[in-house]
Amino acid sequence: MGFSDLLQEVSFGRFQWMHVTLISLPGLLLASQNLLNNFVSGVPTHHCSLPANYSLPDYQVTFAFIPLDPSGNRLDRCRRYVEPQWHLLVTNGSANVSHLKTEECLDGWTFDHSEFLATTISEWDLVCSLRPLKQMIQTIYMGGVLTGAIIFGGLSDRFGRRSVLIWSYLQLAILGCSAALSPTYSVYCIFRFLCGMAVSGIIINGVSLKVEWIPTKERTLVGTLTSFFFTFGQLILAGLAYWLRDWRKLQVVVCVPHFLFFAYSWWFAESARWLVLNRRSDKALKNLHRVARINGKPINQLTLEVLHSHMKKEIDSCQSTLTAYDLVKTRGMRRISICLMAVWFATSFAYYGLVMDLQKFGVSIYVMQIIFGAVDIPSKLLALAALTYLGRRYSQATCLFMSALVIFANIFIPPDMQVLRTVLACLGKGFTSSSFTVVYLYTGELYPTVIRQTGMGFVSTMARTGSMAAPAVLILDEVFPALPSIVYGGAAVLAGFFACFLPETLNVELPDTINDTIRQKIDVQKNTTTISVK
Repeated sequence: MGFSDLLQEVSFGRFQWMHVTLISLPGLLLASQNLLNNFVSGVPTHHCSLPANYSLPDYQVTFAFIPLDPSGNRLDRCRRYVEPQWHLLVTNGSANVSHLKTEECLDGWTFDHSEFLATTISEWDLVCSLRPLKQMIQTIYMGGVLTGAIIFGGLSDRFGRRSVLIWSYLQLAILGCSAALSPTYSVYCIFRFLCGMAVSGIIINGVSLKVEWIPTKERTLVGTLTSFFFTFGQLILAGLAYWLRDWRKLQVVVCVPHFLFFAYSWWFAESARWLVLNRRSDKALKNLHRVARINGKPINQLTLEVLHSHMKKEIDSCQSTLTAYDLVKTRGMRRISICLMAVWFATSFAYYGLVMDLQKFGVSIYVMQIIFGAVDIPSKLLALAALTYLGRRYSQATCLFMSALVIFANIFIPPDMQVLRTVLACLGKGFTSSSFTVVYLYTGELYPTVIRQTGMGFVSTMARTGSMAAPAVLILDEVFPALPSIVYGGAAVLAGFFACFLPETLNVELPDTINDTIRQKIDVQKNTTTISVK
């Protein structure tokens, strides 16, 4: 009898639903953190400001000072005439203007405030030559998420999931609100980096704390349902951004609720698995009795001696301190880690390549955010069905292959068929979202308790690397327009093949030690061989 049997003793009931719901609730605003740059750094329509000695109430007069861009449909965003060209107003701009001298925007820019009242772009003039600084904010934020995965993953295996999760809530609440007061671009980037670290701590510790309190049979259902919090969070972000339209107000609104999450997080129960394996069995016993009492199924016969006798094997195998090296030390763990790294990288790479530039679709950015958020609902239901009937491995591989297929298909759609291209982009986003749902649950089931958080942090660093690299790949369209899609799709195909080499964990108990993981992998291979022979 191991810990999974003890969980069955205390049953799955009121405590698990409350615990899982309260841990998942911050997910409503974690989507806002990951996608915040779309709105906080939205690019308003703009053109060069006119010289200070000109006051022009009539917009049409602007054509005497600002040339049209190469498309001929709008004012140039980065150039103006050296001298006013009044004759263009008489000829309606039909004269040859290629010989007219232009200059950069020496007096700054004039921004249209119909879509955004204020953004970091309009406040710090991050346009034209400074345009790359917009994506730099997101890259720095994802760098913080990557750093947090490395740091908080190791800390939580040493100090516990609950402690690091509580700290992460407080860090995001304080530093997120402080970011809204940033006087300069550099200060804002620093705060966003630290916010990214906190977000990583919340995600990886929240996932493990949920998984480690859920019995085997209920993991698939609960894991998938809780992922809907992130989905609804995308819809909430669209509503908040449309309502506020000011980057400082939006920054505060999506961070203040984390003070509430910090306040109630003290109610969370530390993982009993982790407590037992870290020589704190008395605390684990109290938590088990507490859970059983809340569920209305007391287990008075469970004592410290009984607990130790049931988990003697796991306790004896955890004499030494484990590090990230143990994730690749043995052949079985190395195979799991390499495959998961590929899956995490490709999923995040394709996902953020699609969602981090909503303005490119030519539709209202708020509408696109709602569409991209809504498409997650059927994709999560699809993931739930696949996880239940196909298992983890085939679900993971299928999601990646399908996302690659949709991305490749978009290459052959003409640019003027914008509606169809948008539909395919939504489908691609849906499959990558399903892949995220599967990989979060899958990773928690593959790594053993003694090193689960270190493992989550280790492989999720590849996801953050993918999210940092995704915006940079868009630059390749200057070389060849279809090249970004080829790269995104190719990464998904490659990761799909790696997913096929992972062991299946459907209806398999969570491993507590590295030996458990290796033993389960051998058992799965034996079962597969037996079925093949039959």
